[in-house]
Amino acid sequence: MQKRWTKGVLACALIASLAGCASWDSMSSRQKSATTGAGVGGVAGAVISGGGILGTVGGAAIGGVIGDQIGKNP
Repeated sequence: MQKRWTKGVLACALIASLAGCASWDSMSSRQKSATTGAGVGGVAGAVISGGGILGTVGGAAIGGVIGDQIGKNP
């Protein structure tokens, strides 16, 4: 049951992130970097924590901050 629920959460997160990319053209490079970092961080957090919610959300948050900081420098 836990694995099916976790897969559903990850699928919803993927769908939401893809929907957010519909406005990708109007985003600044810093925003694009933060979005990409959050996506990569969320996947990495999910893999490291074995699909745990806190690991996924924490990875996305950390990845978003790192992506934002990298995007500051043109």
